[in-house]
Amino acid sequence: MNPSGEKKDDSLIIETNFDGQEKTNSKSKNPEDVLAQLQANNTKVSKKAQKTKKIPARQLQRLENLRKELLQSINSGSDERYDTPQTFQYRSMNPEGRLETGTFIGVSKLDIYTFLTGEGYTIYSLQTSKLINFVYGQAGGKYSRMSVKDLIFFISQLETYIKSGITLTEAMRILSKQLKKNKKQHAITQSIVYYLTMGEAFSSALEKQVGAFPPLVINMVKAAEAAGNLDETLEDLSHYYEEINATQKQMISAMTYPAVVGIFSLIIIAFIMISIVPQFVGIYASAGAELNPLTIFVINSSNFLQKYIWYIVAGIFGTIGLLVLVYKGSKVFKKQMQTLMMHIPILGQIIIYNELTIFTKTFASLLRNDVFITDSIEILSKITNNEVYREIMFDTMNNITRGEKISESFKDHWAVPDIAYYMLVTGENTGQLPAMMSKVSSYYQEQHRAIVNSLKALIEPILIIFLAVVVGGVLIAVVYPMFELYGNIM
Repeated sequence: MNPSGEKKDDSLIIETNFDGQEKTNSKSKNPEDVLAQLQANNTKVSKKAQKTKKIPARQLQRLENLRKELLQSINSGSDERYDTPQTFQYRSMNPEGRLETGTFIGVSKLDIYTFLTGEGYTIYSLQTSKLINFVYGQAGGKYSRMSVKDLIFFISQLETYIKSGITLTEAMRILSKQLKKNKKQHAITQSIVYYLTMGEAFSSALEKQVGAFPPLVINMVKAAEAAGNLDETLEDLSHYYEEINATQKQMISAMTYPAVVGIFSLIIIAFIMISIVPQFVGIYASAGAELNPLTIFVINSSNFLQKYIWYIVAGIFGTIGLLVLVYKGSKVFKKQMQTLMMHIPILGQIIIYNELTIFTKTFASLLRNDVFITDSIEILSKITNNEVYREIMFDTMNNITRGEKISESFKDHWAVPDIAYYMLVTGENTGQLPAMMSKVSSYYQEQHRAIVNSLKALIEPILIIFLAVVVGGVLIAVVYPMFELYGNIM
């Protein structure tokens, strides 16, 4: 049975000569130039491989036999077309003339064979199975989310190529070659080229890379395809993610120094208590010194740490691991923890300002690119990881369906500052919501930057004072009895 649902007489027939080249016959509407291109590519690569890479004749013959079996399998009409993309493993010779084994996600063996051959590969074997999908973990095209840094490179490069007049498919093909050293990104971009050559829209090709691209990118590209301004949309997305990346770097930079100082302080204190203090204990015991309460407390703490240090470390990591698991698995617990942190002075302001910056910046970008408000709110609910703001988004969608204003969900909410609310109301009333949201984003981005810098300036001296007091206190506690002993001897 032909899985495509067509009669066999109308199918694409690929014949193989004894010299390993391919010729084609077609009774379908497809022109023969497609198959001629496949033949030219295969012949060119095979000759290049024999000349430059010096593949042994016996190995080359085995590969050619595999290729004949593959072509017979495709011509037999037994090739299954899957409803969901599957991971295929292939053995091929790449356009540079090197043998390689790789994986590719697609819906049928014929489609993938045609695409890879058109890209200059000579395919010797191509297969899929439950085991292959399980091992490579990409059944259905699932990927891990691209990082902000990778997204910026992807979008900015694509924008540059399209603005220079290169077609979308060719631009993606060039980008795929650029990312060849990164297996994950190369697989994603190559898959996008595959779907584009199959006639899919760009937004649909991005959507089929399940998990790789955020909903914001997919929906803005979808709106750009309808409006015909893909290059402008890519430019907006590039600026958006550059600003998001700058905000993230600022947070990391601000918290790195305090974190390093804090960890270093704990290590020093533990070292003194476990290694240094016990040496003084023996001296005091042999000399019969009378110890003050502070010294006794330090010695008892040292004994406790020596006996239970590994239990303490295991308990700390175990508690952190348990909290992380519960935090990820329970939305109720996650919301409670986020609410608690958002009510902590300074820290709460940092979280609120950061969330408002991302929310307003994203909302402005979506509205500028003609994404429907309902779709925009849904995208915003998926972007945020904060359950408090996600709840506001759900309330907003419900209000919109009832014909109410967006601002109703933000009114008198403890997590929404008055400035943000009134600027949102002004934008709604004047019909300038995108511009107003952009202004709110700029304002809270500056507020966020200022408070993060202030927190950094505040934490650093606190940590230094803490380290000086604790370490100095321990040293005084263990050294002071030595002076008393010296005074008694004199």
